[in-house]
Amino acid sequence: MDIRENVPLSDLTTFKIGGTARYFADIRSETDLREAILWGKGRGIRIILLSGGSNVLVPDEGLDGLVLHFVGNLYSVDNGKVDSWTGTNLLTLIQSMGAQGFGGWEKLSGIPGSVGGAVRGNAGAFGPEIKDFVVSVRALNWKTDETKEFTNDVCDFSYRHSFFKDNPDWIILRAEFQLQKIEPKESARASGETILEREKRHLQNVQAAGSFFMNPTVPADLVALFEMERGVKSRENRVPAGWLIEKAGQKGAIVGGAIASLQHPNYIVNQGSATSHDVRNLAQMIKLEVYNLFGVELHEEAALL
Repeated sequence: MDIRENVPLSDLTTFKIGGTARYFADIRSETDLREAILWGKGRGIRIILLSGGSNVLVPDEGLDGLVLHFVGNLYSVDNGKVDSWTGTNLLTLIQSMGAQGFGGWEKLSGIPGSVGGAVRGNAGAFGPEIKDFVVSVRALNWKTDETKEFTNDVCDFSYRHSFFKDNPDWIILRAEFQLQKIEPKESARASGETILEREKRHLQNVQAAGSFFMNPTVPADLVALFEMERGVKSRENRVPAGWLIEKAGQKGAIVGGAIASLQHPNYIVNQGSATSHDVRNLAQMIKLEVYNLFGVELHEEAALL
């Protein structure tokens, strides 16, 4: 196990923000993970997980702990049942399975990050969520050294939530998905169309964490206003955080080098010089303005390490 010291983290995140890790290790297998955890435990060091680098904000002062960086696109498929390592890039997996004639989850194309991150946060887009395809999840409790298989029904999936988000002692190792047969050309077409639609609605290839806030549940009058203005039905009485941010006058709001995007205000974008403090201060300003206008609390989807 190669444990490095004072490793820069900003380039390992989609935000391109943050300081260094006091200790750092690339994790390519369950064996690597166990060895790294044992090393950290023996020194009483905080364990911090990092995978695809999306949906995360690293502090400017860095992280005083052992950062475990999950890497490697490792997966297998047997008649539509896919077994994937947690560090596998989600888009890579979707496209690879499509080329082999298995899919149905193409609307998840373009969601940044890894399989483990997608399962932990129950990532979703345009209707489907990762939970719709999960059969089981293998996880390790880093405190007790226990491994366990979690079937879909005990993963406690809901909007941007899972058991693993509430119980960070459990580290996702692998996930098994059930896909359906699909023509490779159809999968490639559907995946490509989804990515194009994301480019219209969201921001691709920018220095951001993805959607910074979760879409909140709001009172009936706000649901009615949203449905009247946008001409679409609310799901579970939720409205887009970006819609609330724009109505609160925060679209284009700037703090230092961070901006609430003019294209998609729920994307806080690093314009090139943003610090973690800039992002946090802008997020706090947005939350305050939305609460003052609507009485609605926004909660971060991005993990603030």
